[in-house]
Amino acid sequence: MDSVEKTQDQQHPQYKRDRASVNSLLASEATDYNLSELARLIIRYRGFPGARDIQSDLKKVLQKWNHTEETLYEQTRKIHTTGEVYRKQKTAQEEDWL
Repeated sequence: MDSVEKTQDQQHPQYKRDRASVNSLLASEATDYNLSELARLIIRYRGFPGARDIQSDLKKVLQKWNHTEETLYEQTRKIHTTGEVYRKQKTAQEEDWL
């Protein structure tokens, strides 16, 4: 018997939603929200045994926006300390207590 086991790629439970997000990032500019999404997805798929297409496309977005993982994380730390990138924006019709 061969002592080396072949690992089979896994399907990530969020693949469909994340694939759409990655496609959007590939076609978009580097806004605060998009940079935060890129960082979040890179962290989610780091070391994941599968979704090779997503992992490859995330690297493409990094290159397109002239970032390394280190510079991306540096910038997104600043974004998260100064802004509310993931918070829902209030509309004039919403009340504060909702």
